[in-house]
Amino acid sequence: MPLRLPRWLSRISVRLLAFNILVVFLPMAGVLFLDTYERHLLEAQERTMAQEGRLLAAAIEATDQILADDARRILVKLGGRHLARLRVVDRDGKLLADSARLGPRRDETETPEPETTADQAPLLYRIGSAPFRALRRLTEPPVEQPVDTWEPASFLGAPEVRSALEGRYGATTRISPGDRPSVTLYIAIPIRLDGAVEGAVLVSQSTSRILVALQAVRLDVFRVFLVSLVAAMVLTLLMATTIARPLGRLRRRAEAILDRRGRLRGSFEPSRRGDEIGELERALAELTRRLEEHLQFTESFAGDVAHEFKNPLAAIRTATEMALEVDDPAERRRFLTMIQHDVARMERLLNEAREISRIDARIDEEEAEPVALDTLLENLVGAFRMRRGDRGPAFAVALDDRDVRVTASADRLLQVFENLLANAVSFSPPDGTVTVTLRVSGDQAVVTVADEGPGIPDEHLDRIFGRFFSYRPDAPDDGGHSGLGLAIVRAVVEAYNGAVTAGSRSGGGAELTVRLPLAG
Repeated sequence: MPLRLPRWLSRISVRLLAFNILVVFLPMAGVLFLDTYERHLLEAQERTMAQEGRLLAAAIEATDQILADDARRILVKLGGRHLARLRVVDRDGKLLADSARLGPRRDETETPEPETTADQAPLLYRIGSAPFRALRRLTEPPVEQPVDTWEPASFLGAPEVRSALEGRYGATTRISPGDRPSVTLYIAIPIRLDGAVEGAVLVSQSTSRILVALQAVRLDVFRVFLVSLVAAMVLTLLMATTIARPLGRLRRRAEAILDRRGRLRGSFEPSRRGDEIGELERALAELTRRLEEHLQFTESFAGDVAHEFKNPLAAIRTATEMALEVDDPAERRRFLTMIQHDVARMERLLNEAREISRIDARIDEEEAEPVALDTLLENLVGAFRMRRGDRGPAFAVALDDRDVRVTASADRLLQVFENLLANAVSFSPPDGTVTVTLRVSGDQAVVTVADEGPGIPDEHLDRIFGRFFSYRPDAPDDGGHSGLGLAIVRAVVEAYNGAVTAGSRSGGGAELTVRLPLAG
């Protein structure tokens, strides 16, 4: 069973919200990159400090001795152009020179801000960084940093100084105590005279400037994230209002449009929206309109069939009753002949009704191929001439010189033009002429079948292709027509994207024109 959500919250809305939040969370991955960026900055700071320490060590080594005055004089010549605090100690760990004690003190505005701990950061920063701190505690082992509590007289107790006095590069970080502690990076560079280590340069610098700047960046990213999250939720609500709700309304309308018996109980209203949902609503409205027309046509067709069957059935019943009452064999034979004629009429009517239903339902499934219309018309007219002999009208054929082909079923086209010729023959006088013309107009093949009969009144031009409609005043050949022949013609021609029209000739008679697209 699918999960049932509140009416105001659809499954599309949930998916849209999930997608929007996912897109919003992607920029938060940049916060994780800031950790890598922080390491690179700290490494760059350490390299800069090491370079300053090596330069000072090289300057002292150039004097060939370690004296406090020489070390202070070199620091004074640097003129405060170094970034870190520089100190010089001798082999016994005694402080010889300290850049912080030389020259004017740095202005307070230039003093780096102490690093702000997680507990001292703004509330918004603590909220945003909480998941990352938790992730860091789970993925990274805790590292205890020493506290910067040693005094100048105890430089030998500093591990980085001991490493430098032993001839190695030394580095460590310490947390300065106080209400607002900061992290300071210490490195020590050995000073060699005549190949022996005689002292060390101790370089120290606070990392708080970098960390405070990164904290500000993280805070800005989190602010952007919160704004984007609110925008995503608003956007989701807007999309749910403009997409999910109209779709839900269409679904409910579709469920209610049919009753249990499959009958239409209403229709879709065309929408004025200019988006895809509006196009869908208009398509559904057109679909229900055409479905309603088809159902109405089916019902009317069934009524027409029943009506057409009613007359011959009544005639058969009357003739049967009369045949049972008369004793004269000749009179009885006449009534039986009438019964036979009406039964044949009903069979013809039933066959044509079944044929037109088959055309509506299955003509799209029939195999279509290029058909040469000139050959088909010549053969069909020849068959009519042989079938009628000297009886009835003559035939005149005018065909286009080109090879005219259309894509259709040859049997269906034969059915179309056979009905048209039969209709023309039935209206033409015995000394008249039925004219068949084939020509090409643009990308269409145009076939015209004209007779010299009474013609078609203007009020019936649009009705003669209707099912069971028959208008045959003074027709010389009734032939038991059911009124479905021209309806079959229109059904086949329109199934092949063509059109059939009717008109009256200026000199008298009717003219039926079939237009079919040429084969590509």
